[in-house]
Amino acid sequence: MKKLFVLFSLTFLMFGLNAQNSNCPYKYGATPEDSVETLNKTSYFRTFYQSKNYKDAYENWQYLVQHAPCCWEGLYTYAQNMFENLIKAEQDSTKKQLLVDSLIWTYQVRHLYFPEKFTEGNGMGFQGFNMVRHRPASYLVENNREQYKKAYSLMTQSIELEKEKTQPTIWDVYFQVALKLYKSEKDTVLLIDAYERATTYISLGIEQYNEKIDQQLPKFENLQQRKEANQITEEEYNKNMESLSKDTARSNLFISTYKKTLNNIEIGFSPYAPCDVLIQVYTKKMPSIRTDLVALQKMLTLFQKADKCQKNPVFNEGLEIVHKANPSAFTAYLMGRSMLQKDTVTNTEYQLAIQYFTEAVSLYKTNEEKAGAYFSIANIYYAMNNFTEARNACYEALKLKPDYGQAYVLIGDLYAASGSRCSGGDALPNATSWAAADKYSKAVSIDPSLDKIVAEKRSALRFPSQNDKFIRGLNNGDSYRVGCWINESTTVR
Repeated sequence: MKKLFVLFSLTFLMFGLNAQNSNCPYKYGATPEDSVETLNKTSYFRTFYQSKNYKDAYENWQYLVQHAPCCWEGLYTYAQNMFENLIKAEQDSTKKQLLVDSLIWTYQVRHLYFPEKFTEGNGMGFQGFNMVRHRPASYLVENNREQYKKAYSLMTQSIELEKEKTQPTIWDVYFQVALKLYKSEKDTVLLIDAYERATTYISLGIEQYNEKIDQQLPKFENLQQRKEANQITEEEYNKNMESLSKDTARSNLFISTYKKTLNNIEIGFSPYAPCDVLIQVYTKKMPSIRTDLVALQKMLTLFQKADKCQKNPVFNEGLEIVHKANPSAFTAYLMGRSMLQKDTVTNTEYQLAIQYFTEAVSLYKTNEEKAGAYFSIANIYYAMNNFTEARNACYEALKLKPDYGQAYVLIGDLYAASGSRCSGGDALPNATSWAAADKYSKAVSIDPSLDKIVAEKRSALRFPSQNDKFIRGLNNGDSYRVGCWINESTTVR
């Protein structure tokens, strides 16, 4: 009797929750008996799903979505994986397509049942994704292209709703569809629009996760300080450190995936919209978008990816309009680059470029971007033979991005280029090469991918001869001070 009372109370509680969603008048079923059956079916579904028995899981899933579609968000969270396996295993083509229908249906309705968990935009994206992924090849034939356009339209609507939150999975398929539509219809505008959309929002997604990582760094430092001050226990420290590390790893994974996706899109796009095509399209579009800052910014993103497009008057006109009306780190950086695009760059243009890159540093939100701008400044100073300022800019970049191996490579280049003018007090020829080798080694230690580049640079160095070392009483392993503007200690070898 007591068990019956508990069960009745639980069922009553379930009914009390039902009214919160108008799409589910009865969250767990219309009657107490329905609620009990819902609990049983949910339990069976979980068990079968976890054991990868997707066929039996699906039978229970069918009951739940028919009788209690908003009893549990897992019905939709786990749907993609369950249907992927069912579709793969099904041999009957008609039944296979019915399974695809059911999968697409989950993305059509899940935001209605769980609006706090799922968005309509995300669901639209995965509807299009699954139409392309699981429909037969007949969707691509000439007389049935409209269905393929529908999938593209769904993903486009999804992207405009989700923007930088669009999943990398959607981006990959979306641009593949755009390329196929372009090949069949030769619609350059469609392809350019797809590319603009992708590069704009993926870049924003990368920026968002970089900002998140920057926000996590002080938390790591604070946690370490609290531990050293004995303000938290070892257990609390480990727990919080694990949580922070997982969040940071997740952000890095998203950044890596977004960058890989963006690279794939750029590779796929480049053969179909070379610079001359972009110039042709935007020369026609410029009169209609001259006052549309959003359209102009998309154009700038597109042009900067194409070689030599930045020298075009259409690009420069759009850039100047946008930077004047709404200066940003992005436009400041491009203004700096535009100063360097000429065949012969004057000292005045170098100085203007430094000013623009410095402005970009002040406007960028993430350390990654700021470090990149400082590195550009360093390269300009190098071109101007101002080695001291070039090194200073490299160290500013390294403060923001300690694993910036290329900055150490550039410092090594500066030292290697200094020659005999920067030896020690006893004028030891080629001592600067030791200092350069130190920086090259540092670069590889923090970024092993630079190994090949550094090896080539190191092989070109000329080191002090044995005779020059001997007459100065220098032995391998001794400390040696390289003078001049370098003014650093190195090791004799």
